[in-house]
Amino acid sequence: MTAAAPRPAGPTVALVLGSGGARGLAHIGVIEVLRERGYRVVAIAGSSMGALVGGIHAAGRLDDYKAWACALQKLDVLRLVDWTLSPSGFIRGERIIATLRELVGDALIEDLPVAYTAVATDIDLEREVWLSRGPLFDAIRASIAIPSLFTPVRRDGHTLVDGGLLNPLPVSAVLHAITDLTIAVDVNAQDERPRRRAGPPPAPVAPPADRRARMAQFVEGLFERGVTPPETVEPTWRDLLSRSLETMQGAITRMKLATHMPEIVVRIPRNAAAFYEFYRAAELIELGRARAARALDKFEARRAAG
Repeated sequence: MTAAAPRPAGPTVALVLGSGGARGLAHIGVIEVLRERGYRVVAIAGSSMGALVGGIHAAGRLDDYKAWACALQKLDVLRLVDWTLSPSGFIRGERIIATLRELVGDALIEDLPVAYTAVATDIDLEREVWLSRGPLFDAIRASIAIPSLFTPVRRDGHTLVDGGLLNPLPVSAVLHAITDLTIAVDVNAQDERPRRRAGPPPAPVAPPADRRARMAQFVEGLFERGVTPPETVEPTWRDLLSRSLETMQGAITRMKLATHMPEIVVRIPRNAAAFYEFYRAAELIELGRARAARALDKFEARRAAG
């Protein structure tokens, strides 16, 4: 009886994962579909949430992270926020990093089985920085440091903040990788439906007199699910922050793709979720799966047609 012939290895992939807050949870679904179809990710570059998901995948613990993320409720997300009165940001970010270190385990990037690069921004030298050596979660923490929201990271005398500030979809960081194709996941793609609020705008609510109650109201408003109101309603600071980041990152992404267009781009619309809606993990992962399947179907059909 002859042994079965070994199954041929699938195409090798350089995977680029973009920044976009909670929408970056869609990266999990994209990676799952690639694995199921036999694509082998051998190099990863990511900015912000893309750096986080990509680093956890490179460490081989994506399934554990998915289970943890899908169990998060609004209050669980709030418990991970470590507030600070620092003038450089009002979230330290150490609690979430410590939680992920405990869940995933830390490692040196150079010891990972997949080539990995986290992209951050050096605001002292006004340039992007590629972090491909040293502790994994130190690199991730620098890449997710949204200016004014998270406190920045000091490294070797430099101030590092979110990689999405200069390169939200860092295709350039994998150009050196020798692979069969490059796949990029853009989570700042154009809206696919109008942004509008159903019904009349809510009546203004007077802030409570008690300081603790005011903070509770502020936090509840921060994580309240909603969309940008129509022009007749004055947008909140949360709306302005979210839309400003999305507008900037969307414009930069289009310029980056005009310079280096990958073979496949998986597009997640930026109005799929607000950047803070991490409690919608299961829904966003499924969206990533659906968009990845659609993009791969088109690519494979073109390749089959010659």
